[in-house]
Amino acid sequence: MDASASGPASPYGVGVRWEAVFADMEAQLDAARAAERHVQVAELTRAERATVGLADRVRASRGSRVRLLVQTGEGIEGELVDSATEWLLVAPSPVQQVLVPVGAVAAVSGLVAHGAPPVGAAERRLGLGHALRALARDRVTVRVSARGAEVVGRIERVWSDHLEVGATQEHAGRLWTMPFATLAAVRSG
Repeated sequence: MDASASGPASPYGVGVRWEAVFADMEAQLDAARAAERHVQVAELTRAERATVGLADRVRASRGSRVRLLVQTGEGIEGELVDSATEWLLVAPSPVQQVLVPVGAVAAVSGLVAHGAPPVGAAERRLGLGHALRALARDRVTVRVSARGAEVVGRIERVWSDHLEVGATQEHAGRLWTMPFATLAAVRSG
């Protein structure tokens, strides 16, 4: 019997076994499923990223080397030692640490591509004032950089939205009141 007598030509050729036809169909179905999974994963990834805030990525990056650009135009680079919702602590060297309000960060590089789990209520209460009070308690000499001002001295008092720095170098003996909203960096060490 010749091929023309058996009916219309098969796209799989003459004498193709049904197993090959089914195998080809299964391969096409598997490829379509894989493409669909790829699209779903991409959509889920975008949706998850939309729920991750900067503070979550910063917390996940603890121990990483980061570079911050703050509102004064200054760059701060070092190991990300700690962070809370309102502040970051970066160590440019083993003997120096820089406390940076999150609101002063204009840009950051070196963050990991995922976020840490949400913080608990106790950690949310560790605001900028809490970190500044620790520096005041320890009587650490600091260099406070703010928009248009820099003061070297000791933090004397910390209020709800501002601090007072007793100058020890230029303008020694003078007490400077500085609003939290203007702070760019507080260096110690």
